[in-house]
Amino acid sequence: MSNVSDYLKWRGDLDFSQAPFNDVDNLILAQIAYVDMAGIVPVPGSVESITLAEASATFFDIHDEKEIKRCKSFIGKAPFLMREAAATKRFGSLVLTNYVDYVDGGKEEQFSAFHIRIDNRTTYIAFRGTDDTLVGWKEDFNMSFISPVPSQKDAVKYVDTTIERPEGKLIFGGHSKGGNLAVYAAVFARPSIKKRIIAVYNNDGPGFDSEFVKKDDYIAILPKIKSIVPYGSVVGMLLNHGEDYDVVKSSQTGVMQHDSMSWQVIGPEFEKMEDLSPRSRKLNKALSAWIEGLSYEQRAEFVDTLFALVSASGAKNLSEISIAKFKSINTVLKSFRALDRTERTMILKILASLTGEIGKAYKGE
Repeated sequence: MSNVSDYLKWRGDLDFSQAPFNDVDNLILAQIAYVDMAGIVPVPGSVESITLAEASATFFDIHDEKEIKRCKSFIGKAPFLMREAAATKRFGSLVLTNYVDYVDGGKEEQFSAFHIRIDNRTTYIAFRGTDDTLVGWKEDFNMSFISPVPSQKDAVKYVDTTIERPEGKLIFGGHSKGGNLAVYAAVFARPSIKKRIIAVYNNDGPGFDSEFVKKDDYIAILPKIKSIVPYGSVVGMLLNHGEDYDVVKSSQTGVMQHDSMSWQVIGPEFEKMEDLSPRSRKLNKALSAWIEGLSYEQRAEFVDTLFALVSASGAKNLSEISIAKFKSINTVLKSFRALDRTERTMILKILASLTGEIGKAYKGE
């Protein structure tokens, strides 16, 4: 089986004038968006630029490999994919600009994006997906009852303020939440930008609330949206989607298929599947029914209480929870017991409703 690393070995010696930009190229750039480029890639307003090869070399000068490998989530692979891509003729000379990256606990926002100039005619705007921070994950959960969340608003502001050239083709893309942000930014970008967009890639990213997908601006951009999800997709099927999607084969199982490094490649394309797995369809049916069965107020209270419990462990990101797993779980359980009876009942009741929906889905009801 082959993945994006194998693709780089096979396709890396051909630049984009020799072999056009494709879906796999998109995913590689969306994954590189997970790399912390702070202090490396120039910020908006700067006249400077840097190639991917130069950025990769600088990154590995600054960061020790042992330090990078401490991140156990799938985003920890992104720097090594960047290094592989940077060593190729196809990606090494791509020009990076307009880097932004911030996490705001008060606004419950995590946002990062940058421009990747593919050639003089085409620029890919890469939006980072959910990183390892609890703030980032809470913002994802907030999407079930807040529209727009802060990062969606900032995605629109970002493209409207950083796309200054009046000509050229634009591609928006990202993985996970980054895919959602790419779609949102395309929907609400100013008209002069919209008409230059040739594709919007949502790589296993969540959808939107039911009212959003009815908007005229969303419907107008639909023909340009390309959603790609793995066979066992969960994240990419959350909430509502108006667009069709391509299903790709993964070497992972279950929810771990969200790791796009596991997506299988044949030549210049992903290895396609006819449909989602039966397990994925059942689980997504259950999750959709569960979310729709809760009021916005119930969703908000559940998410706030759930993340308050997790934060009580002292962890700032998912890796810290994993590292001190047993200690963290014990702290969370103590915090749960410290909740008042109403809050405990609410959490248990909502979790029970999820269990019930999963049971119904698997019984085919």
